[in-house]
Amino acid sequence: MATISLFEHPRHTDHLRLRDGRTLTVRFVGADEGEALQRYFRNLSLSSRHSRFLGAMSELPPRELGHFLRVGENNRFSVIATVATNGRETIVGEARYGLDTASRRFEFGISVDDLWQRLGIGSALIANLECRAAALGARVMFGETLRSNEKMISLARKLGYGFARHPDDWKLVRFEKEIDAVAEEFPCASWKLVAQQRAIEAVA
Repeated sequence: MATISLFEHPRHTDHLRLRDGRTLTVRFVGADEGEALQRYFRNLSLSSRHSRFLGAMSELPPRELGHFLRVGENNRFSVIATVATNGRETIVGEARYGLDTASRRFEFGISVDDLWQRLGIGSALIANLECRAAALGARVMFGETLRSNEKMISLARKLGYGFARHPDDWKLVRFEKEIDAVAEEFPCASWKLVAQQRAIEAVA
């Protein structure tokens, strides 16, 4: 299984093309970006926050915000998706994911700013996470959402995820997908770094 060095965070940044031609940057959240991340969550609609946190929440509690900002803690990572608007970086989406090294199952959750939906950001972000999952050595990628979250369910179905009952909560549904090889024409930075590492090890 690959590991991520805290000193190489910038090297795991990806630049993706959206439907309208703009560039979506996906990168690890910085330790000093707590207020920016909190502002992003506050600006989500009530419905979007409810879907993201599976319940009512106006913002991240301080302890939870701390977990978001400590990238790599307990094999959990937070990324933000940004777009340049008027010369400034604007957070338009985020994701948090983690790998269970024993089962090699990769769990994730995402959100997209309400004003930036229907531009393909959710699809691009999940595809990027699938590549990051493969780079970490995951075998299965899964998420959980409310049964009432039709947008997430529709998106997951479109991207090839299967559905199952949640083992503990009837209000939730679980969706998952086996992680195979990464498409060579759309590799993420994390996958490229792993490939380079493996190439070096092969000739060592």
